[in-house]
Amino acid sequence: MALTYGQLREQMVREQIAARGISDPIVLAAMRQVPRHEFVEEKLRDRAYDDNPLPIGEGQTISQPYMTALMAETLKLADGEKVLEVGTGSGYLAAILAEQGAQVCSVEMSTRLASRARTVLRKLGYAVSLLVGDGTLGWKDEAPFDAIVIGAAAPCLPRPLLAQLRMGGRLVLPMGEEDLQTFVRVWKEPKGFREEYFGECRFVKLQGAYGWENWHDPKAQS
Repeated sequence: MALTYGQLREQMVREQIAARGISDPIVLAAMRQVPRHEFVEEKLRDRAYDDNPLPIGEGQTISQPYMTALMAETLKLADGEKVLEVGTGSGYLAAILAEQGAQVCSVEMSTRLASRARTVLRKLGYAVSLLVGDGTLGWKDEAPFDAIVIGAAAPCLPRPLLAQLRMGGRLVLPMGEEDLQTFVRVWKEPKGFREEYFGECRFVKLQGAYGWENWHDPKAQS
C-alpha cells in the first residue's frame, strides 16, 4: 500500500532531516506541515519527498529537503522577524519560513517562477510578499531585515544585502566556487561582519548584478 503524502513527509523529516542533526523543533514542525509536493510539477510529485533537489524549470531547482531545513535552522528566526529571501524559486522555503511565523519578503528574477510560486503560496494560505526583480539588490522599500537568505550559490557577499540587514541580523548563503560552495552565516555586528561556516554544498548559480554573470564586471555592481 502506497504511503500518503503526509506519511512521506513524516518519513522525510525523520530519516533525511532529524537523523542528520537538524533539531530545532519549530523547523521540524514546519517541515512536517508544509506540503512539499505542491511546489513541484505534477509529473514529479511522486518524487517530491526524495532526498535530492528537483528541477522546477528555467535551470532552477527546489532544494534537497535537508538543505531547506538547514537554511531554515541556520537563520535562527524568532516569531515575527522580517526575512528577505533572494530567489523565490518554487516558493517552498518561503512557505517553511512563513510557517515558522516569520514575515517573509521574497524576490524572484523569473516572472514565470514568481507567478507559479505566488499561486501556490496563496492556495496554501501563506502571506508572502513577492517581488519580481534582481534579488541581489535586495528590496529597499521593505528594508531593514532581521535576516536574509540566498537560495543560490553566490561568488561574493552582495553589498546591497549587507546594507539592508539590520544591526545584529544575519545573512545565510552558499558561497564559493561555481561547482562547490560553503554554507555560510554572516552576522552584522558593530565591529563588522562575522562569518560562520557549516560545510560544503552545491547550489545552482546566483543570477543578477552580484551573480556569476557579472562577477568580473565592476560596473554591473556599482
